[in-house]
Amino acid sequence: MLQVNCHRIKLLLLSFFLVNCAVAQNAFKTKFSKSRVYVGIEVGSKGVKLSVVEIGKNAQRNGDFSILKDTTVNTDFISFTPSSFDATLNAFTGLFKTAVETYNISSKRVFTVISSGVKMQAEKEKKTEWITNLITAFQKNINEPGRKVEVIDVMQEARLSHLGIVPNARRYNTFLIDIGSGNTKGGFFPYGNINEFKLFQLNWGTKSTTNGAIKGLTDDSSLANYRRQLNHVLEGVESNEIIYAVNISGAYPLSDNIACSGGIAWSVATLLYPELLSNSVAPVSYDEVAKFYEALYSNFKSLTPEEIVKRIKDPSVDKEAALKEMKRVHSVFDQKSLMAGTGLLLKIMRQFKSVYETKQFYMVKNGQVGWISAYVDEVIE
Repeated sequence: MLQVNCHRIKLLLLSFFLVNCAVAQNAFKTKFSKSRVYVGIEVGSKGVKLSVVEIGKNAQRNGDFSILKDTTVNTDFISFTPSSFDATLNAFTGLFKTAVETYNISSKRVFTVISSGVKMQAEKEKKTEWITNLITAFQKNINEPGRKVEVIDVMQEARLSHLGIVPNARRYNTFLIDIGSGNTKGGFFPYGNINEFKLFQLNWGTKSTTNGAIKGLTDDSSLANYRRQLNHVLEGVESNEIIYAVNISGAYPLSDNIACSGGIAWSVATLLYPELLSNSVAPVSYDEVAKFYEALYSNFKSLTPEEIVKRIKDPSVDKEAALKEMKRVHSVFDQKSLMAGTGLLLKIMRQFKSVYETKQFYMVKNGQVGWISAYVDEVIE
């Protein structure tokens, strides 16, 4: 009798799990026929990000993953104040409960991490206990004392991003550059295996470059002066860090493809090629980005969503969806930050541009969730 009851309980639990998975899968419009839905929640430098990701069975080979939901709550955790701690904890807890209770996704398929940017800033300011306290409080709030909240370092994050973003077919000839808010990281696999990763790192990102230019404005806050100050900052970054970082990486002769991810890559791809809205990657040339950079200063009106959508001639393009996505870009980045991020991107691209050898540049639009596909894949294995 006991054995029969145990068997019935197991069947009930299995049925509940399968129903739970079906509800989670059906709660979103999925893209692939054979896939599973996962959630990644990341505490970053500026906020807490939730990404609902569909991962296909061929994710590692073909890059079969798509973003079903992407939400960010700005909390500025790295200011390390009681108010930013509370805001981050509330956002972390709230997004976790949304994933489990609203989206009906099993907590086993919700992965939680602290970004390398937070880790680096906390170590710099001797505030690592703030991370420990945040994790402990979060585990208590969700009633999961054993919940794994991994604090990843810059090497892990860059490696996972490469594994999650770049398909296996281009794994060993692609150099990844992820331009974040406060820093830039990336790299490549030089020896034909995924165990040895060559890190590329800069202490500059879109926000820090913008701030660097703004600091030099003094009494003249005109756009012309901002551009002059930005050029000074970018020239210093190029001569003091970028050239050295690219040369020491040894990537030039080994990497035919340069994949750029991060918010600024998404912005450039979206505004340059709005008709490729459904594509996760947009191929671009150095000259195209250079012209785009110049237009950000001299003809910014031409890059507003309303003006760009007028130039779309293909009748098959969903202009309303493209307009909405372009408006998202302008809500995240203003003119000055677009100039700073694109300028930094261009300086990096310049090191790979040569009259003797052509490199193919790609802007990755969904790079912010790249780590979750690789993270899930490695955890499952």
